[in-house]
Amino acid sequence: MAATTLTHRALLRLSGEGVRDFLQGLVTSDVAGPLPVWTGLLTPQGKTLFDFFVWADGEDLLLDVEAEAADDLAKRLAIYRLRRAISVEREPILTVHWSPRTDNGVLDPRLPALGHRWLAPPDDPAAGWQEHRLRIGVTEGRAELGDILWLEANAAELNGVSFSKGCFVGQENTARMNWRAKVNRRLVVVEGNEPGPRTRIAYPELGLMVDHRRTDDLDGAIIPDWLAPQLTSA
Repeated sequence: MAATTLTHRALLRLSGEGVRDFLQGLVTSDVAGPLPVWTGLLTPQGKTLFDFFVWADGEDLLLDVEAEAADDLAKRLAIYRLRRAISVEREPILTVHWSPRTDNGVLDPRLPALGHRWLAPPDDPAAGWQEHRLRIGVTEGRAELGDILWLEANAAELNGVSFSKGCFVGQENTARMNWRAKVNRRLVVVEGNEPGPRTRIAYPELGLMVDHRRTDDLDGAIIPDWLAPQLTSA
């Protein structure tokens, strides 16, 4: 059996009339067009609550989110649902799969170097995903992104925001930062095992940490090719 299942991920199924329109008005990416996309659900101030992928499954949408955040995301969506006839339930059959090299699925919408992603019944657990994405400088999940301004999480560079789709929660501050080019802090991956004052989380088994740093204080940070041009122009 292949070892491709991301066991730390879960799927939420959104069903009901107008489910795309419902999500379109909430999240940072355009879910009215081709899927999957990577997106965020923010606070009104533009800070990250959840990041996840949106997949199409017929008329339904499947949200690919870290497992420990799935129930909280479902509750948050239920608040916005109001009286709409939309259900938000755990998907019991399908799981999220990943491989750095395969013909299965689609390239990760954030960055092709992250590899391929697809949905299918579970197989054996995948190995190496966390180090693979961190070495490329990509952060995800509440421990790394939570309460960080969405653009400081490198969302624009990773195709996680649309500035042409219309309104979403937190849009005003996010759009203002973009048009003024005022992204003065960034989430970056740093090699080392000694957390500093700006460290969000450390992974001692990998010798890596995620820091929230000013763009003029990035000594020791991994600066990937996809991010470097933005730091040069900052």
